[in-house]
Amino acid sequence: MRTTIDIPDDVYRRVKMDAAAKGVTLRELILESLAKSQAAPLPKKSFVRPIIHSNRKDKLELTSEQIYDLIDFP
Repeated sequence: MRTTIDIPDDVYRRVKMDAAAKGVTLRELILESLAKSQAAPLPKKSFVRPIIHSNRKDKLELTSEQIYDLIDFP
């Protein structure tokens, strides 16, 4: 597939010099970078845990780790 992207001049020059230093074409360097990017594991989703205050006398005493373990992640 063929596509067109705009690359800032300074970035293009640095990447072109990097490719030359490695003895590969710009195309090869870009394809290698894309392949590495796709092979990298996705970062874990993070979320903000809400702080819940309770005045109930029968409240549970749970640590953050215990609460985290109880949450069902997709």
